[in-house]
Amino acid sequence: MSPDDSAFDFTVDLSAHEMLRRTHVMAALGPGWDPAAALRGEEEARALLYSGLDAEQQRIYDELVAAGVLPAGPGDAAA
Repeated sequence: MSPDDSAFDFTVDLSAHEMLRRTHVMAALGPGWDPAAALRGEEEARALLYSGLDAEQQRIYDELVAAGVLPAGPGDAAA
């Protein structure tokens, strides 16, 4: 069977590699990593980033949220 044959099937199983990668990521994060606190921090940073917009900035932000370019935040009308 040659690579040019239409019956040639080439597959690579990366599941073992993915498990090893996840193990290394969790080890690098350490036992003190709190995913809920990390998510809260991300939400607080996003709220701060989009706070205090002037009218034109708010209009553009609302258009981007409505178009699906930016995710709607908890305080957005589209949320």
